[in-house]
Amino acid sequence: QRGETGGGIGFAWFIAKLIVAVLVLRVFIIAPFSIPSESMLPKLWQGEYLIATKWSYGYSNASLPFEASLFDGRILASQPERGDVVIFKHPVDNQDYVKRVIGLPGDTVQMLGGQLLINGEFVTQDPIADFEIPIAPNAACVFGERVFVQDASEPRCAYKRFREELPGGVAVDVLDFGLSPGDSTPIATVPEGHMFVMGDNRDYSRDSRFPALAGDGVGMVPQSKLVGRARFIFWSTDGSAEWVKPWTWFSAARWERIGLSL
Repeated sequence: QRGETGGGIGFAWFIAKLIVAVLVLRVFIIAPFSIPSESMLPKLWQGEYLIATKWSYGYSNASLPFEASLFDGRILASQPERGDVVIFKHPVDNQDYVKRVIGLPGDTVQMLGGQLLINGEFVTQDPIADFEIPIAPNAACVFGERVFVQDASEPRCAYKRFREELPGGVAVDVLDFGLSPGDSTPIATVPEGHMFVMGDNRDYSRDSRFPALAGDGVGMVPQSKLVGRARFIFWSTDGSAEWVKPWTWFSAARWERIGLSL
């Protein structure tokens, strides 16, 4: 009887330690996030799930589960680098957003005729091979670009792609579909403790080029809203899976995307 009691206590203690370990992992180390739109194409595709590291920029209430108000400011704070793909809370509605850091405190950022200027200098932008993506529920070719059939079973959509080299040498592939409201903006100076972020899919991203409104643009994002740095994709689905058909969970997976680092 003692052995049975001891075994039960031991198992309960193991479960308690496991729960604590999972909580520590989730609160302080890593967190999963999903990509709900195509604003970060071609780097991140709609229907992907990524892991972000929480320690990268320090800890704030925004990085805690349920945004628990445990302290003011950021602990162990460090500033993101230009080109980082970051997770942050929207300044107005506190929803999770994922964008790329373009401007840091003191930088000036402007879009002029579809070209990015940082600190008064045009960012080099060179056309490269078109970005192609299979048409699926999570990639519906919504931008009106050309559709072609690579083979009878997989129609694809092709988008014009460009490579930008940000100050500091980070190369970023971006999509652009011609002039749009976000392609010409006034000069904006990034305040201390903030960052200017943009989506890689320039004409399909509501970002720091637009005022911070719930469910819309984000304006200048306070770094206190940082949650973590996106690191790698752990799952990707084209959206065709059905819960009642388990085999589609595998056929819908974009296996070649899983494990890609960011």
